[in-house]
Amino acid sequence: MSALVAGAAGLVCGVLSGLGIGGGTLLMVWMTAVMDMEQRMAQGINLLYFLPTAACALIFHIKNRLIRWRVVLPAAITGCLSAAGAALLATSVDASLLRKLFGGFLILVGITELFGAHARDKKAK
Repeated sequence: MSALVAGAAGLVCGVLSGLGIGGGTLLMVWMTAVMDMEQRMAQGINLLYFLPTAACALIFHIKNRLIRWRVVLPAAITGCLSAAGAALLATSVDASLLRKLFGGFLILVGITELFGAHARDKKAK
């Protein structure tokens, strides 16, 4: 049953990842809140989950010419460097603090989406 539930979570998160919505974030919530997994372990699994799902989605985005390489390359380079530093930092931070920081991040993103999307829609009109 556990493999079936994990497969269902992977299906939902994979669809969201393919749409570029952030399936990995939902996967983190599922692993930490529903599966009661330790934050660091969930982060590691999420990173491994992200590699094949991103590669699959990237194939189609490249095929449809939806990638701006002038933007991607500098963002990817600086993202890799900062991710390495943050991963080192995360291994030394208390797991409960990581969970609180992640929860705060989700709340901040949610508030931004609730109120920021409306402001963007107004500007577009």
